[in-house]
Amino acid sequence: MKHRRIPNRRVIVAGAGALALAATATVTLASANASQAPAPTPALAKLTSAAASTLASHLKTDTAGAFYDAKAKKLVVNVVNKAAARAVRAKGAEARLVAHTFAQLDAARQTLKSKATIPGTSWGIDPQSNKVVVTADRTVKGAKLDRLTKVAESLGDKVEVRHSKGAFKPFIGGGDAIFGSGARCSLGFNVVKDGKPYFLTAGHCGNDIKSWSDKQGGSAIATTEDSKFPGDDFSLAKYTGDTAHPSEVDLYNGSTQKITKAAEATVGEKVQRSGSTTQVHDGTVKALNASVNYQEGTVEGLIQTDVCAEPGDSGGALFDGETALGLTSGGSGDCSQGGETFFQPVPEALKAYGAQIG
Repeated sequence: MKHRRIPNRRVIVAGAGALALAATATVTLASANASQAPAPTPALAKLTSAAASTLASHLKTDTAGAFYDAKAKKLVVNVVNKAAARAVRAKGAEARLVAHTFAQLDAARQTLKSKATIPGTSWGIDPQSNKVVVTADRTVKGAKLDRLTKVAESLGDKVEVRHSKGAFKPFIGGGDAIFGSGARCSLGFNVVKDGKPYFLTAGHCGNDIKSWSDKQGGSAIATTEDSKFPGDDFSLAKYTGDTAHPSEVDLYNGSTQKITKAAEATVGEKVQRSGSTTQVHDGTVKALNASVNYQEGTVEGLIQTDVCAEPGDSGGALFDGETALGLTSGGSGDCSQGGETFFQPVPEALKAYGAQIG
């Protein structure tokens, strides 16, 4: 979904290339048990995904990642020792003993980055499998595939390699939205900086488009002030005219979703996306801190989901209720057969620009 800022033309749209990061099967190891009679265990709270995200933000010490179990409505936190398990249970979350610490998985990611940064690949830490999941698209073959395989095998069971039959392509398209330089991008979120109205969209959109209008060849309503891509994938545009800019996301059904805050996503969280090409779609967060090796360069720290997207949806809003989570970066597949989409986290963009949702 996109932010609604103008009565009839509410979105911005442009595209981005991306890769898919597949989810893996959950690996559950033995739970920690006290050697003596255990103290009474606090009952696990039934949590909404938003409440689980808040709890997860306070349980990062001595943990190895966390994910939200939507069916059971509980937060599951990976730990590597019994002391951490007790602390997690005391907070009302489920503790799960796993083999690899977050530091070990992150070290594996860094090895992949230094030795196997190959266009057509992506990787991210999957807390449900307690592994780094690597995906290679169909363009990765021959010597490149051999190199990737060799590096992955050197990391043992901390890494799992998957293959995609598709070819990852830029999400660039034309259509009825916000235009600039022959392209379009979906607006992400309206924000305020120094008391002035701005909006966030994808960085690859801001790289290509400096002046935005609400129709092809129309008068400018905003100008790109800054953009970051690759590395990150966010940009900031300043409204230049008297354009309505409510803090809302267009639901494409005659209504909007009010946005009041921004937060980090949680694996397992149920989310929605709005974009000017495919409108509203939902799905689940599959991984955090994912790296995607686009043809243009690597983008790191992304949210990986199973939400579909298509050309023209780039920059659009990822959210959970009133909470802004991400900006559409890119992905594979389409909304007919499904696919994977990566999102730039909104809190990072807000911090970089000194802006607030509004």
